[in-house]
Amino acid sequence: MGIKGLFKFLQEAAPKAVREVKGPESFTGRTIAIDASMCLYQFLIMIREGHSGAYMNLTNQDGEVTSHIVGFITRTIRLMEAGIKPIYVFDGKPPELKLGELEARRLKRASAAQALEEAKESGDSEQVLKSAKMSVKVTAAHNEQAKRLLRLMGLPVVEAPSEAEATCAALCKSGKVYASATEDADCLTFGTSILIRNLLAAEAQKKQIFEVNLKVALTQLDISMDQFIDFCILCGCDYCDHLKGIGPTTAIKLVLQHGSLEKILETLDPVKMPLPANFRYELARQFFRECESVDPSFELKWQAPDFDGLRKFLVEENSFDADRVNRYCDRLRAAKSKTKQQPLSFFFGTPQPVIRDADKFNPNQKKSSAVTKAGAKAKAKAKADAKSSASSSCTSERKVLQMVPAAAPSTPPRSVGKRSGDAMSPSKKRAKAASSFVASSPKAFRTLLSLPSEDGLPTEL
Repeated sequence: MGIKGLFKFLQEAAPKAVREVKGPESFTGRTIAIDASMCLYQFLIMIREGHSGAYMNLTNQDGEVTSHIVGFITRTIRLMEAGIKPIYVFDGKPPELKLGELEARRLKRASAAQALEEAKESGDSEQVLKSAKMSVKVTAAHNEQAKRLLRLMGLPVVEAPSEAEATCAALCKSGKVYASATEDADCLTFGTSILIRNLLAAEAQKKQIFEVNLKVALTQLDISMDQFIDFCILCGCDYCDHLKGIGPTTAIKLVLQHGSLEKILETLDPVKMPLPANFRYELARQFFRECESVDPSFELKWQAPDFDGLRKFLVEENSFDADRVNRYCDRLRAAKSKTKQQPLSFFFGTPQPVIRDADKFNPNQKKSSAVTKAGAKAKAKAKADAKSSASSSCTSERKVLQMVPAAAPSTPPRSVGKRSGDAMSPSKKRAKAASSFVASSPKAFRTLLSLPSEDGLPTEL
């Protein structure tokens, strides 16, 4: 789930911390830690066959799911073709604090599975697809198959002792990787210095890629890292219950006003806002600060791909088409050279935005989203009106040109001695006559445009 509404809030409240990125090629030469567990869910949810109407995952000849294998090999090659060096981080043992959230997810999956059977019986294809996606469960076998595939491709695989986001953040803070790529914004709460969002979206979705800089966000919000953690807990996280009625806007106001969660809770009315039974914010805060991760001093090793092993795994064990696998191998071989390139920013550094006092977040001066949207709509309307006015003006001028008599040239007739090829064409004569008329009588021209006839053209000169 991550932190509720965090990314959208940062876009509005700390815009200098959120940078739009043109495409994956912008990270050429960069090493990026990727939340593999998030990828597994995405692939099992999205990669399905649609011809049978059952929207089932892709399978091999033994009926074993292969959607995640297809997803990992295609996405990884695509990232490497963009020059990115990906490192996949897999979840370890879930923390005790998350067991309540995991139980809630299990109940949702069970409900979705029941709804799926009912939809199949009723023939509701739309509900079949929706319920099939909601009932997805990642198994240990899926994880092991993905790890084996990535190792055959020559990539380092990191197995986190706990949450993958925490290990991604640790690798980023230590400088082992440039950034963490995940859709879970709580990677920022764990302390990743750079978060990349939508890098892992399907290419067909055409989603805008964003890069979020944690240091810039803290500076523009004018809060410390500890206050940022308290703010995220108030917004809603996976590790304790959420205070109802508090979203990011209210949460940041409370943090700026009182400084910490303890002082905030002292001001809340226990009758109007009773604390949830599982609001163990102290443990959640400690977990964000000290979540167990891999030792960032270990060495990340890239190996040469094992193409023979890759073909055996894909073709013999998982029923992939041999020609298709050969194309994968060719692309992987070519992509390996692109990951060796280095961006200029690797040598000269990435320029950091300047945060002035006027840029810092002030909840009392911040425009509401409604005002912002209204302003955007007004600008769009003004632009459309200007375009329409220009188009109308051009149309009116064309109508005037059509009305000017061909027998009324504005220049003396050419001498007989001129060659026939130099004679002015009728259309040019009329255009020149119209220009002369408009220049000599602008008032009459404006009056002319205001006199419509039955066919929509002016009635007289």
